[in-house]
Amino acid sequence: MIKDFIYDDFQNTVSEVLICNRSVLDVLSQIQEANARLNRVVIRTVTGCGCLKIQAGKKEIPSDITLADLKKFLDSHLLGEMCEDCRDAVETAIGRLLFYLAALCNLLDLNLYDILLKEQKQLKILGIYNLA
Repeated sequence: MIKDFIYDDFQNTVSEVLICNRSVLDVLSQIQEANARLNRVVIRTVTGCGCLKIQAGKKEIPSDITLADLKKFLDSHLLGEMCEDCRDAVETAIGRLLFYLAALCNLLDLNLYDILLKEQKQLKILGIYNLA
């Protein structure tokens, strides 16, 4: 399948280009830093650019609602659409985070694609009861 090749190729490329941060401690700290950068970039879409707005408040959820219907009452609190510059910045930040996740997989002798398949299987089995 082409998708598993893409994931494996990505993971192998990460292994080839990761030179300086080969320590698991370095990779773990880089994951935290990449996550912080991603958070900052998403926040800047609201506070810097303004292409997104956040409108949040307590949701009144009926007591007789089913778990399956809960999705209809909850939302992302986001208004608007990301502009092209913000979209590019968010994608870059997510890419950097994926890079270090793949690096961690390499160090721990794990396969990123296998992990995704396992998680997908769990999601399908548990469905809405996953509460992820």
